[in-house]
Amino acid sequence: MLEVMDIAARLDDAARHAEATAQLDEPLSIADAYRVQAASLGRRYQRGERRIGIKMGFTSRAKMAQMGIDEMIWGRLTDAMLVEDGGAIRFADYVHPRVEPEIAFLLKAPLAGRVSPAAALAAVEAVAPALEIIDSRYLDFRFSLTDVIADNSSSSSLVVGPWASPATDLANLGMVLSLDGVARQIGSSAAILGHPLRSLVAAARLAASAGEPLETGDIVMAGGATAAEALAVCQHVRLEVQTLGRVEFRIGD
Repeated sequence: MLEVMDIAARLDDAARHAEATAQLDEPLSIADAYRVQAASLGRRYQRGERRIGIKMGFTSRAKMAQMGIDEMIWGRLTDAMLVEDGGAIRFADYVHPRVEPEIAFLLKAPLAGRVSPAAALAAVEAVAPALEIIDSRYLDFRFSLTDVIADNSSSSSLVVGPWASPATDLANLGMVLSLDGVARQIGSSAAILGHPLRSLVAAARLAASAGEPLETGDIVMAGGATAAEALAVCQHVRLEVQTLGRVEFRIGD
């Protein structure tokens, strides 16, 4: 347990001070990696941050196959990670920032354990276009699967666009991620497990298994619909999603 707390402190400090840390010396088990993640976030809660939901990762079948896994990964979201739509972030607050286009869910009811897609949808208050800023805290961007999980599954910040009706058909929405007005990634919401709702179903199961079931008011980030794009100072980032609209932010020094 001491090793778990030591690693958690190291990763929390790396994220808090935007200073890269070396890849973990010894490989962790997946269970221990999640223990590190929980302990690291626990330090944030002690500083006053509040958990507001979770993010899903490796929600592409191709990515799971590439990593040799058959399960998604997930991380915790806090209120301090929220960036206002149209607002700005400081590049200096990150180590290796990248951005992914996503779909976000807002819950109007608790959602826990193994649920059907219909039950998951019934618990949704609204859906929105969203951007996740991911940021590995490891030196030279070198890490293993369990390194990533321990590092809160690389989650760093999120920007959520206008909320829309949960009745919106999310099955195959066109998504265009642009940097400084130039389209860099073009994809579809179908790239998220074939349908983003499947990611919400998985989120309910995984969060409950960790003893942190999804609650009313939680935000669930469904996972990247395309490859992530590296960010740079003074960029303007925008995501346009068919039917749902746009979400954007700027990057300062």
